Amino acid sequence: MKLTNNRMMNNRIWFIVPAAGTGSRMQADRPKQYLSLAGRPVIEHTLQRLTQALPDAAVVLCLNPDDPWWPDISTPDCELHLAEGGKERCDSVLNGLNLLSGKAADNDWILVHDVARPCVRTDDIRNLVSSLQDDETGGILALPVADTMKRAADQNPCVSRIEKTVDRNQMWHALTPQMFRYGLLKSCLERALAEGVQITDEASAVEWGGYQPALIKGQRDNLKITHPDDLWFAELFLNAQQADSE
Repeated sequence: MKLTNNRMMNNRIWFIVPAAGTGSRMQADRPKQYLSLAGRPVIEHTLQRLTQALPDAAVVLCLNPDDPWWPDISTPDCELHLAEGGKERCDSVLNGLNLLSGKAADNDWILVHDVARPCVRTDDIRNLVSSLQDDETGGILALPVADTMKRAADQNPCVSRIEKTVDRNQMWHALTPQMFRYGLLKSCLERALAEGVQITDEASAVEWGGYQPALIKGQRDNLKITHPDDLWFAELFLNAQQADSE
């Protein structure tokens, strides 16, 4: 993959990284982005991956205004902007988009990436950008579902009954980054939130706006750290990726 910077595209690229969550499911003394992973905070690994993939892209980091851990983080050498995080992920992303008002053009690309996905491969990010650079809508990294899918009859998180088996052939796991034009994403998010629509990721806002984002196949090691044992898996993936590169 030869795509290494923004100059190979007609429009500028901006990363938005929501990082205001508390990570309550991790049962830790701090948000998951500040937990140690292979000797460094998760957030440092994530920011390093993004800037390695696209060195000329700017990064907008959406932080909790009362975040006491951020000042101790080593930041990469990039254009970095700080925005105030919101109550939900979609609120943080919209705050980041608002921060770019007057800086980003409507056709610039926004790549939203979960701060808790430190194992994303630089080649996957570059492939996403290369695949969508001429697309009018955009799309997301995603992974085709491999397992048999069951729909539960209720929302009990521990024990439930199967309502039906869902055809997996057209099912994908949504990953990040998710890549959309600045003007389109901002408009769709604003309108969806104003209508009270439940927005779980950027693609769902764009879908609600009447568009069909593209699905670009990513890798299984693009893990989102959510539960305590995910840190163990993430370190395994990082070590394996390092070994592959040597």
